Amino acid sequence: MPTSPAAPRIAAILVAAGRGIRAGGGLPKQYRRLGGRSVLARSLALFAEHPRIDAVLAVIHADDGDLYAAAAKGVPKLVPPVAGGGTRQASGLAGLRALAPAPPDIVLIHDAARPFTSPALIDRAIDAALARGAAVPGLPVTDTVKIVDGDERVTGTPPRQTLRSVQTPQSFRFGLILQAHERAAAAGVDGLTDDGAVAEWAGNPLYVFEGEATNMKLTGPADFEAAERLFTPPLAALGDVRTGTGFDVHAVTEGDHVWLCGVRIPHERGLSGHSDADVGLHALTDAVLGAIGDGDIGAHFPPSDMRWKGASSDRFLAHAVGLVAARGGAVAHLDVTLLCEAPKIGPHREAMRARIAGIAGIGIERVGVKATTMETLGFVGRREGIAAMASATIRLPWTNPEAS
Repeated sequence: MPTSPAAPRIAAILVAAGRGIRAGGGLPKQYRRLGGRSVLARSLALFAEHPRIDAVLAVIHADDGDLYAAAAKGVPKLVPPVAGGGTRQASGLAGLRALAPAPPDIVLIHDAARPFTSPALIDRAIDAALARGAAVPGLPVTDTVKIVDGDERVTGTPPRQTLRSVQTPQSFRFGLILQAHERAAAAGVDGLTDDGAVAEWAGNPLYVFEGEATNMKLTGPADFEAAERLFTPPLAALGDVRTGTGFDVHAVTEGDHVWLCGVRIPHERGLSGHSDADVGLHALTDAVLGAIGDGDIGAHFPPSDMRWKGASSDRFLAHAVGLVAARGGAVAHLDVTLLCEAPKIGPHREAMRARIAGIAGIGIERVGVKATTMETLGFVGRREGIAAMASATIRLPWTNPEAS
């Protein structure tokens, strides 16, 4: 009796090695939160949960191991991530080389900053690679496009019907795209901005299949504002408005810097603590936890647990915000007041606001950072420690416990 041919082995590479500075928010854009979950976590899950995908590999920045580990937690089918290169092209090649020892038949290469890809688009990408060898999703261009020179003088108007706006995931037979990338690298060609361009440069026929208008790439702040609205319930559905407060203090010790509200500030002394001793983020974490009535930072991250020795405090605030999201809620506002004689907070205020906003996944206009001295009074006035007071306003879906 004849046997059925084996199904092709299919892998996905998610390119997530960029810094994403245009998006703002204090974190690389792939680690910013949307609806309580990071962009990368959403993108990883899209491919890992697809029944035709066998393995998912992320290409990340060498400094982002902890951020990636948090995003990847609980996601199936992942193989160990690899460090990317200095360009999009170099990162694509790094991912392909990592898969080469056990090569798949088909590989999909996707921008991690596109978290809205549908399962149907993934299916079309796989089918296109199986049929054509090299294919990219594209959309017809509806605006008239002009070609201009260095003086912005129009030099041509290509017909719209011949143009396509290209997206990811781009799909290829594995051997074809790996060979194309290796040839380009050997030739010193390193400015190609997507993998389809690499295949095209190497002389391979490249085809376009139907993309999706909703498959947006998150690039700037406006993109994140629009994306967040997709995950945020209407305010009318979040009628349970709550406020929590937090307070924290850390003693001054030897050192050459302090962490305040997620920003490293050079200073003549440091702060002592089990983690990085960031009083601002600790107070904010307690404020969020207080708003949902879920203990305090010590209950969630006990000092007796060595996992949190020297830990970055952005993890604590992100955890608390995630608990709000898990209840179907949203953070409406965060406010923190730092009490210290030094360092000066003013020069760092906007960086702090941006960092807090990025960790919490909210707009910077929803974050307040203030500072005051103690007029030389008390332990703060004597420069023996730094303290912080914080408040958090959150909105949860309204429930009536008596009706349940």
